[in-house]
Amino acid sequence: MPSSAIRSEVQPGSLGAWLLAFRPKTLPAAVTPVLLGTALAAWLGAFSFWIAGFTMLGALALQIASNLANDLFDFEKGADGLGRLGPRRMVQSGLLSPRQVRLGLIATLAFALVCGAELVRVGGWPIAALGILSMLAAVAYTAGPYPLGYHGLGDLFVFLFFGPVAVMGTVFLQLNAVPMTAFWISLSIGALSTNILVVNNLRDLEQDARSGKRTLVVRFGERFGRAQYGFCLLLGYGIPFGMALLGWGPLGWLSVVLTLPAALVTWRSLATSRGRAMNALLARSAQLLLANGIVLSLGPWLTR
Repeated sequence: MPSSAIRSEVQPGSLGAWLLAFRPKTLPAAVTPVLLGTALAAWLGAFSFWIAGFTMLGALALQIASNLANDLFDFEKGADGLGRLGPRRMVQSGLLSPRQVRLGLIATLAFALVCGAELVRVGGWPIAALGILSMLAAVAYTAGPYPLGYHGLGDLFVFLFFGPVAVMGTVFLQLNAVPMTAFWISLSIGALSTNILVVNNLRDLEQDARSGKRTLVVRFGERFGRAQYGFCLLLGYGIPFGMALLGWGPLGWLSVVLTLPAALVTWRSLATSRGRAMNALLARSAQLLLANGIVLSLGPWLTR
């Protein structure tokens, strides 16, 4: 889309530009592990609405901070060219200046710190350590001397921080303990979160290769990326289903089969989607993550 068309839709520096910079379609990756971790803690006998609220706000702030950092630093590193296939970037399209996004990033991280201060009061030094690591990782994904996303570490970052770190951290805040059940189910959410990045990397394969962004798809090829997506789907569904059958979690986790038809449609779409068509697949992957999170969260609540 020409730059002039973009400007006619959204005014530079407007609220609409900021909302686009926040990338709301990616926010299920922040919401889902908190929903699931809170539901699991409630099933185990502990729930505080106050703690859940601050946990959710902190997770959203970190996700938005990561999105702003990605918008800013990808532009500065030249990864966002005029031929970009993905959703518009605010700095690259001129809707927000680098200075504005930098200030927005600082403000968002400051808000995350405010939320984190309350959570540290509740959870102590383990939460402080996780919070610091999460803030560093949110920025280091595209910034710094060794940006994670540019060296094939983005997938591991997403899997760990949107899976085990987020789910187990949420459970710890509510329960002051982390049962193995939380660890195993967190792998399911981490895998489905990773698939959002896999679609992004498949779509941007050629542009990433030209700009020196060495994602796993760039390193190992398109076939690897599609196999990775399928493997993550297998983990996303196999883990909760197996845990429920083995009695390692709520029997309600069997309800994950309700979203299986959507997962199969998404998997078939992956085989035929190319270029800009993968933007719709990226959105559907995020929606599938959120749907699974809601379904898995209802199981513990209903059997509490």
